[in-house]
Amino acid sequence: MQIQEALAGSLADVVAVVALLALLVTAYAHPRPLVEAAVAVVAGLAALATGRLGLDAVGSTLGHLAPVVVFLAAVLVVAEVCSRAGLFAAAAAVVRRTDRGDPRRLLLGAFVLAAAVTCVLSLDATVVLVTPVVVAAARGAGWSSRPVAWACLRMANSASLLLPVSNLTNLLAMRDLDLTFAGFALAMAPVLVVVLVVEWVALRVLFRRELSPATASGAGAVGAVGEAGAGEDGGVAAVAPPWERVPLVVVALMLAGFAVGSPLGVEPGWVAAVAAVVLVGWAARRGLLTWPEAGRATHPSFALFVLGLGVVVATLTTGPLGDAVGRLLPAPSGAPSWTDLLVVALVATALANLVTNLSATLLVVPLVAPLGTDAVLAALLGLNIGSGLTYTGSLANLLWRRGLGHSTAAPSMRTFHAWSLTTTPVVLLAAVTALALT
Repeated sequence: MQIQEALAGSLADVVAVVALLALLVTAYAHPRPLVEAAVAVVAGLAALATGRLGLDAVGSTLGHLAPVVVFLAAVLVVAEVCSRAGLFAAAAAVVRRTDRGDPRRLLLGAFVLAAAVTCVLSLDATVVLVTPVVVAAARGAGWSSRPVAWACLRMANSASLLLPVSNLTNLLAMRDLDLTFAGFALAMAPVLVVVLVVEWVALRVLFRRELSPATASGAGAVGAVGEAGAGEDGGVAAVAPPWERVPLVVVALMLAGFAVGSPLGVEPGWVAAVAAVVLVGWAARRGLLTWPEAGRATHPSFALFVLGLGVVVATLTTGPLGDAVGRLLPAPSGAPSWTDLLVVALVATALANLVTNLSATLLVVPLVAPLGTDAVLAALLGLNIGSGLTYTGSLANLLWRRGLGHSTAAPSMRTFHAWSLTTTPVVLLAAVTALALT
């Protein structure tokens, strides 16, 4: 009897691991939406068939993920409307106009823009919508687009610390945090300041040659002719397009709604959904977006992917993988020390780069929660900053690379990991130290 139970447990582990691998391969391949949805459903059903999760556990997992999925769908629509209304292009054009012939100013503008969009509209908006317009701005000036493209990717991961809505990892962790929306922001704000300073210094060091005065002076002639063609390569004109007030006001009210609703138990997803409906109604009247297009902008196949991933990872957590990760983490013993926080961040980083940060969040955060709030925040440092270590660390990394295509802004695989290895460990160490001191 014991042998049969052991064999059944081993088979369940194998099925769950294969299901997770199928989901990860699908995420990397980025197939058609119907394929993505089908793989998610099959993987989820296969995990359920193992019998590891009871009905209560399945209900709890889906109930935890549902508000996150609603938020994801809604904020993607909000970002799409903002993009079609020209807000990102307008911001990039302002950055382009105020660079004063200095590529370092352009980089700083792109850095700030990417950080702000990541904080407010999530990292996906930064890699998909902001990166193309700042790359076009750099090309319009005749300068290398590599620094601004890399700044967008770094900010997509590292600047997603500030708000619960900046990254799905944060939203998924909120259930295990005794913090409100504002409390989360207050806890992470000092850490983010340190992270931004270190990231900026790293950018200046990595691209010191491309940002040198010699490069800038040599690019002037190219910039003069490049401005006219900038619109053809991403749509950034030398003169900034007008700012649309309605999307700006709605996004501001959405952020206020997050802060006000959090103490009352209102999920950010419902606030974002209201904002999305209002913006789609406005955009439809302006002819910017139709309701069917808004429906496609929610990416329903990815919503199914997140739900399927949640079920599969919950199945794995109840088996040997969860036990193995638990043994790597510090034992609960009062307030965690700096060393404890660093260990948690490193474990989260390793898991993020093995199975993507979304999967790692579902696995590691429940195991870290008994160590306290600071430990969960340390895990988020690894899941957000640490996910920038490799292409496989975050789905945002893959979206960023896919969006650049064969552009000269895209680094080679070797260059990507060389830059990441020289930056990510330093930023992570600084972030953990800042968290321990605050």
